[in-house]
Amino acid sequence: MKNANQKRIPNSLRKYRKARGLTQKDVVRILGLKNTSTISRWEAGVRLPKPPNMFKLAVLYRVMADALFINLRRSLEKEVFKAEQKYLQNKSPATNGP
Repeated sequence: MKNANQKRIPNSLRKYRKARGLTQKDVVRILGLKNTSTISRWEAGVRLPKPPNMFKLAVLYRVMADALFINLRRSLEKEVFKAEQKYLQNKSPATNGP
């Protein structure tokens, strides 16, 4: 059994699937996947789709790929921005040259 404290990957997959009026079974058949448990795990945030499947979902749902994971993207933006600012603040002036 998986760790109950494991973080889920925030996403909007279910929202966009339902907005298109599709079932998980429809998506599986259209994308040529093996079964609905794959879609279920992606939508529950237990697993991430591999990049080709992420882009296929975006095409199917008529959205940009980052829209599928917009909350994750926003979280990562904040994290990277903070890390970048910290790095730039701690960077020694001697290494700021061309």
